[in-house]
Amino acid sequence: AQTSGVLIQEKVSRLISKQNRKPVLKPNRPLTLRDAVANRKLKKGEATCVTEMSVLMACWKLNNFVDGLCSQEMESFYTCVDKAQSSMKNKSDQNILQGGRLPPKHATSLLKRYPNQTCEI
Repeated sequence: AQTSGVLIQEKVSRLISKQNRKPVLKPNRPLTLRDAVANRKLKKGEATCVTEMSVLMACWKLNNFVDGLCSQEMESFYTCVDKAQSSMKNKSDQNILQGGRLPPKHATSLLKRYPNQTCEI
């Protein structure tokens, strides 16, 4: 049974070339963390208000796209959208407060406040 120190030493010795005693792998960028995060949008959830939207479109088709004849369907669709937006906002606020995944803008602002040290100690 080998200890973990011996295993690590074997892995390091495999990465070092036999002739020059220099690392075989040469990084093309410095091996430091960046002070920013890629600004990717978080994945959207499932679609909401699809049934209300389809009912509204069916009403428009039946009434030659006259808004006045489909006011009840439009109202139900807009109330559904308002409810969905408020629930999404509440859910995103809870994710930040509960220690979930940080949005990219928030993570970048924190990283810029505490930048990475570029010089070696």
